[in-house]
Amino acid sequence: MRKQVWILLCLAVLVSSVSPEARAQQPASQDTSAIVEQGKFTLHKFEQPIGQETYEIRRDGDSLAVKVDFKFTDRGTPVPLSATFRGAADLTPQAFEIKGQTARSVSIDEAVTLDAGKVHFRTRDKQSELAPPTGPFFTIAGYAPATMQMLMVRYWATHGSPAQLATLPSGSVKVEPRGQDTIHITGKDGAKDEKLDRYTIEGLIWGRETLWFDANRNLVAAVSTDAEFDHFEAIREGYESALGDLVGRAGTDGMSALAELSKGISGSRASTLAIVGGTLIDGTGAAPIPDAVVVIHNGRIVAVGPRSKVKIPNHANVVDAQGKTILPGLWDMHAHFEQVEWGPIYLAAGVTTVRDCGNEFEFITAVRDAIAQGRGLGPRLLLAGVVDGSSTYTIGVERVDTPAQARDWTDRYHAAGFQQMKIYSSVKLEELNAVADEAHRLGMTVTGHIPEGLNAYQAIEAGQDQINHIGYIADIMKAPLPEGASRLDRYKAGANIDLESPEAKRALAFLKEHHTVVDPTIALMEFFTATTAKPPASFEPGVNKVAPELAQQLADVAPPTDRSEIGEKVYEKELEIVGALHRAGIPVVAGTDQTVPGHSLHREIELYVQAGFTPMEAIQAATSVPARAMGIEKESGTVEKGKRGDLILVNGNPLDDIHKIRNVEDVITNGTMFHTAELWQSVGFKP
Repeated sequence: MRKQVWILLCLAVLVSSVSPEARAQQPASQDTSAIVEQGKFTLHKFEQPIGQETYEIRRDGDSLAVKVDFKFTDRGTPVPLSATFRGAADLTPQAFEIKGQTARSVSIDEAVTLDAGKVHFRTRDKQSELAPPTGPFFTIAGYAPATMQMLMVRYWATHGSPAQLATLPSGSVKVEPRGQDTIHITGKDGAKDEKLDRYTIEGLIWGRETLWFDANRNLVAAVSTDAEFDHFEAIREGYESALGDLVGRAGTDGMSALAELSKGISGSRASTLAIVGGTLIDGTGAAPIPDAVVVIHNGRIVAVGPRSKVKIPNHANVVDAQGKTILPGLWDMHAHFEQVEWGPIYLAAGVTTVRDCGNEFEFITAVRDAIAQGRGLGPRLLLAGVVDGSSTYTIGVERVDTPAQARDWTDRYHAAGFQQMKIYSSVKLEELNAVADEAHRLGMTVTGHIPEGLNAYQAIEAGQDQINHIGYIADIMKAPLPEGASRLDRYKAGANIDLESPEAKRALAFLKEHHTVVDPTIALMEFFTATTAKPPASFEPGVNKVAPELAQQLADVAPPTDRSEIGEKVYEKELEIVGALHRAGIPVVAGTDQTVPGHSLHREIELYVQAGFTPMEAIQAATSVPARAMGIEKESGTVEKGKRGDLILVNGNPLDDIHKIRNVEDVITNGTMFHTAELWQSVGFKP
């Protein structure tokens, strides 16, 4: 009965007139007689309002014509997008066109038309003909605009709610009802509670999106990620006050869905696990131990050493590790865990601990708690609470424009169990100092960017303990530039840094004196150098293994330009600087800032060896060094008695060839051993 009511309501929406209030907003001279529906969504990134989407649906003969305008500004960069759709009265597609940008550096220009049983597809200036689907289908391209997702769900609901809905120009989606939520809304008309239907969508982006609809099948909110993996939300006008609640619910529901999916993953769980016969690299820097045994009881290492010296308990679940290398679970020290699918991906890559370097408060705490309580699948999460100042480059909603605000946000993050504070690019010096003072008083540390107008010397002297991204280190190594030097001149200067210069030597000495920890994200910097002449897969083979929704996005790079050549030289110099930091004794910790999910951590480790680390030192940069940097070296980071039983089994020996770090076959965390092939496949990746 509920399904029948839904179908009738969906059809009613398509033939109803626009509200009197909406009509009143139209200019008197405009003919609104053909308008069926119109609406507005506020667009958010990290819950910060950054733009709007408006849509209008009109009758056009026997068809419906939809026009959508979408635009936001992300850290000073406009991201405009427009889409048109034409369909029959039941929304069966006839034509669809989308043009503009879906992220700061991602453009789209596609069109689909259906005529006489044929499907014509255009992408930029290339034309092709596609085979028509045999069953229900819809036209859509990615997470934006939200209006197209709304129409797609309406179409799905009135065409049999298929388990998989084919989409043009490619792919298919899964629409899944996930229950109802009662949300509290406050606005100019007072406060009220409203019951919304919750759905997840899989197939438009990598992973799942969460959408809510009201009783009339109007889309109220969409919680998603954009084309650069960042949190993105669209919320209908009038519902903005419920955004934080909806974000938290999306995180909780996503982990619940992932927990359901993980039931099909064959993890080997026992109160006692004995890993027997592998070569142990314990992460301390000690020589490898052949034919080793590691015994884990209730998630803790209780014995470790050569087989000849370790007694294997009679009741243990014995794992044969012959021919494999046993290592500590890896760390990713620059994560942004922005969708629940990162959980299986990190574990599949051998990552058992991540530091999240800035996220939505409600989402990341819900995800962290679900994993910690065994209600979700993923690595242990250590959290850095992001703060920013007000400017055209601001991100998020955690503003610290005064010292009082700086202290308040630091206190809030500390109370929620965050380990660090994360400084973003618009924080002023006084507020940075206030964040650092309060964080240190509370036993937290401070990481982050170097804000605009400051340099690393100022930030570190103000109390910043750690720095994200190698570019901020390069900045203080550059030779002085003439006054009024252009942005391009400053960029080029990065390629000409002399590591024997006074500027470079001063920087290295200062960083070492202040015990500054650096996560270079050098794999990200390398990825920025990709062009059609240097495709990403030529240096990052993981690109060929990602989910289909990601493959085209990661492989879509531009032809080389003069600036590409400069960028390559800057990257090569940054790689040299990473080596110089390490030689100077400055702690370097491996982090990815996302890039190619899972695989980029392996690339980061490989690049450290290229920069001059030994394979052992590169492995330590992703194990024991991060544990010390986060102050939990007694708990994690090495394979020693009493520590967490976070281990990986690697096919081959990465000390002989660091590229074998990619061959993670099994991962053990919280007393459970997973075969990584199943983890990769669980979220659409190739093992």
